[in-house]
Amino acid sequence: MKMQESGEMYLETIYILSQEKEFVRSLDVAEHMNYSKPSVSRAVGLLKSSGYLLVDGNGHLALTESGRAIAAKIYERHTVLTKMFVDIGVDEKTATDDACRIEHYISDTSFNAIKKHLHDKHLLDI
Repeated sequence: MKMQESGEMYLETIYILSQEKEFVRSLDVAEHMNYSKPSVSRAVGLLKSSGYLLVDGNGHLALTESGRAIAAKIYERHTVLTKMFVDIGVDEKTATDDACRIEHYISDTSFNAIKKHLHDKHLLDI
């Protein structure tokens, strides 16, 4: 069963924050996503019970192997789609916003074709 878009967004956010900080807390996620602390707390509980996230005694969040795989896939889609949109003349903000919406719904077939096209045009290193 495919994970819901909101779950993917949380995993991607934790993935991005973990690249920037040694420890990621629910508060960091709430601030980054501009969501309420109760909303993030609920999502963290669901992701933890689904096996995508670990929470230690200090409240530090860590992606499990399966959580990291989903987050990395979504993040790659986000960055590649943003690059493609910018390369065809879309402004950075619109490109990022559109990529954020599309990254959750695009098929692997279409995404891989976009990656190949950008690579063949020497616009992307894969």
